[in-house]
Amino acid sequence: MTAERTVASPAGQPRATAPSTLLASVIPPRAEAGGRPSPAGRRAAARHSSCTSLLAADGTAAVVSTLVIAPVQRHPLLVIALAAGVAAANVRAGLYRGDAPRLLLDDWPAIGGRIVVIWCVMAAVLAGFPQLDPLPAGTLAACVALHCLLAGAGRGLVYWRRREAAACRPCPTLLIGPETLARPVAAALLRHPRSGVRPVGILADKELEHPPDDDGPDLPVLGTADELRRAILQNGVRRALLLEGAAPDRAAWLAVLGEYGCGVWEFDPAAAPYPARSGDAARHLAGFRYRPRPPARRRGSAGKRALDLVVSGTLLVLTSPVLLVCAVWLRLAEGPGVVFRQERVGKGGKPFTLLKFRTHRPSDAMESATRWSVADEKRMAWFCRFLRRTSLDELLQLWNVFRGDMSLVGPRPERPYFVMQFSQTHPGYAERHRMPTGITGLAQIHGLRGDTSIEDRARFDNAYIDSWSLWQDISILVRTAAALVRSTGS
Repeated sequence: MTAERTVASPAGQPRATAPSTLLASVIPPRAEAGGRPSPAGRRAAARHSSCTSLLAADGTAAVVSTLVIAPVQRHPLLVIALAAGVAAANVRAGLYRGDAPRLLLDDWPAIGGRIVVIWCVMAAVLAGFPQLDPLPAGTLAACVALHCLLAGAGRGLVYWRRREAAACRPCPTLLIGPETLARPVAAALLRHPRSGVRPVGILADKELEHPPDDDGPDLPVLGTADELRRAILQNGVRRALLLEGAAPDRAAWLAVLGEYGCGVWEFDPAAAPYPARSGDAARHLAGFRYRPRPPARRRGSAGKRALDLVVSGTLLVLTSPVLLVCAVWLRLAEGPGVVFRQERVGKGGKPFTLLKFRTHRPSDAMESATRWSVADEKRMAWFCRFLRRTSLDELLQLWNVFRGDMSLVGPRPERPYFVMQFSQTHPGYAERHRMPTGITGLAQIHGLRGDTSIEDRARFDNAYIDSWSLWQDISILVRTAAALVRSTGS
């Protein structure tokens, strides 16, 4: 099921052997680097942690606030419904988005208003059932007050931590617009580091540009889609500011940003700091107002994610005895460190930690991060070779799929070192990251695994992305399962 193997080429060197001169900085695996992930990985983890923390704060506030009501009225289903209702209402209002550092006072009307509405609905439900005692007005007011207080305290702490993290690790951002307009905006953003934005480049039509002023920061100017793709991967860009002023290639640039999952904010440097509409007063950076541009969601992406959740969850349950046997055998035969964790590059160039059963121990972090093949597979224990030949060492990646790091079907993820190298030497390789990476893919079912042509893999992967359909995913999964049954996967 995998596209990469640590088996030496019959000719002595694999076709994709890295050159002696490094083309990019080496990002060692997370576990091998003292547990410190890459900057982009830290940003992704911070976003997920922030959303989870907000959900935990809202859920805790909802549950604790029910302690005010009488035990006979505190039915578990009502408590669950209260917490779920608050979470659903906040999701609908966009109160879990991590697009920018926020202030509690800016969101307080939306948070408090939804708490009041949900509690009133709960009181109406209690009053509508004769077997349940109605909720007195005083108790209802106390519950609402306690709920608002706890939700405000919890969210205030999360917002404070989010602002501090944004100030320490600002998000690499590209500016789209005329260079003469983008450089002053970049200078203003750099003067306000707590905005959480760090300009790293300008997207502009080079042929139409005039010499920029000398007062702006020295940022590289990008003019082609290929330069944009390289900038996204090299800098871990997750955001772009769309300034006024159209360019002939702007639509193509926005399409590339969407493919890599970068958020786009419509930025108006000439407008007043705050928009006239109510509810948008917090949408400003360094005094400039902005508006998040709705992401262009690929049609069928919800179906693909649903397929991933159902299949990966089912397989995790069904294969749990196999996972346990493999883990115990490896622990007894090979010692501690059963699970192998390695930094890989996913959709949009975002790093994540890939999980596998450890069948080989690299000599150091440099080998793990940069060596394409390991020539001592013959010295492995027979059980480790068996895991590799049957792809059982890949089963742990079902957990990567379940939590959203990967998909069941997609281009195989590679290490950051090789992504940088292959993106510079093989046309179309960077475009593979337009969709989530996968356990298997179109390239793998056509025999492109292990020591095979990187250019061929990139061509098959891009063909899969360009012609994607849910049925194609199902077909690839069926063909992969058939190949495993025939024991041809290695």
